[in-house]
Amino acid sequence: MNNKRSAGFSTTAVHAGEIRYNEYGSITTPIVQTSTFIFKNTREIQELALGAKNRFEYGRYGHPTQYAAERKLAALERAEDAVLFSSGMSAITTTLFALLNAGDHIIITDDAYKRTLDFCQTRLGKFDIDCTVVKMGDYGAIAAAVRKNTRVFFSESPTNPYLNIMDLERLMGIFRRRNMLVISDSTFATPYNQRPLEFGVHLVMHSATKYLGGHNDLLAGVVLGSKKYTVPIRDFLKTTGGVIDPHSSYLLIRGLKTFELRMRRHNENGLAVATFLESHPCVRRVYYPGLNSHPHHEVAQRQMTGFGGVVTFEVKDDVKYVHTFLSRLKILNIGPSLGGVESLITHPASISYYDYSRPQRLKLGIKDGLIRLAVGIENAEDIIADLAQALP
Repeated sequence: MNNKRSAGFSTTAVHAGEIRYNEYGSITTPIVQTSTFIFKNTREIQELALGAKNRFEYGRYGHPTQYAAERKLAALERAEDAVLFSSGMSAITTTLFALLNAGDHIIITDDAYKRTLDFCQTRLGKFDIDCTVVKMGDYGAIAAAVRKNTRVFFSESPTNPYLNIMDLERLMGIFRRRNMLVISDSTFATPYNQRPLEFGVHLVMHSATKYLGGHNDLLAGVVLGSKKYTVPIRDFLKTTGGVIDPHSSYLLIRGLKTFELRMRRHNENGLAVATFLESHPCVRRVYYPGLNSHPHHEVAQRQMTGFGGVVTFEVKDDVKYVHTFLSRLKILNIGPSLGGVESLITHPASISYYDYSRPQRLKLGIKDGLIRLAVGIENAEDIIADLAQALP
């Protein structure tokens, strides 16, 4: 009988990856704020050349605070390795450049983050890398899009803004025997609510700016998985230079220590607010995986432990009406991000897609009455009261 037990999620979030018993006796992992690391003697140079661990040379190649944050994230995701970047988009672009070559083909779902779609559709083509966009959840179309030169399938789950859920078991049934990589952006789920690697997904990504950092005070991205895939990505990062800085690494470590506590509150608040909005006469429709009305509720229940703090809903399809509603809010802040302790609300048509024509927006499902609410960790009754008094 094996009596060994794994540490709990919050214990892991607090202790994993930390630089324990450092030379200063600091319980907090130090911010090693330097661009260059010096050598005591030539023997240390030789040790570095031979691959010595915990020996650093130059900040762009990695630093101790970064590595501590990476170890913590890998432990939470139950991944062999994690590579941190200066932003979520840096994680995506660097990873795809590291894994794709001229002549390769990538498949991506249609409701991925707009900057990710733009990169795959318009930027990769300059490097002779072809891209096919398929409808999220259309598994027949996904299978049909595979070519002999398909190297990567990329998707998000849940997606932005409609919170569609990819059935990971069904997806991997398509790709398990194919010589290609499946990458999942799991920013909206977090490793607390869903771990795609456990379903066979090869690499998982997060914008650590969001729930992982949790306090709207840093930019970071991370890719996690087997070293078979992360090592070439880390090597490519050393060339492209999108390394996370020591202070942001420290802020991420600090934020992760309360990760489980925050996620529990986000999940509770998200469901409470979604339930309220679904019953409100001014709200036409609510999109939240925790509601029975969501088209992917059954899949979400099966593969997720919680549904997060993002609630998307529709009101009267009128921009003026929406702006009146937003202007009445007293607690909720208007802003485009998510995952922080403060609730943020955004009108995609006015903020994220302001540079799109109305027909372009509607083609992507971005209606004039669509609103995305990123519920924070305030008291749910206060968030609900603010929404109630603001809805025209």
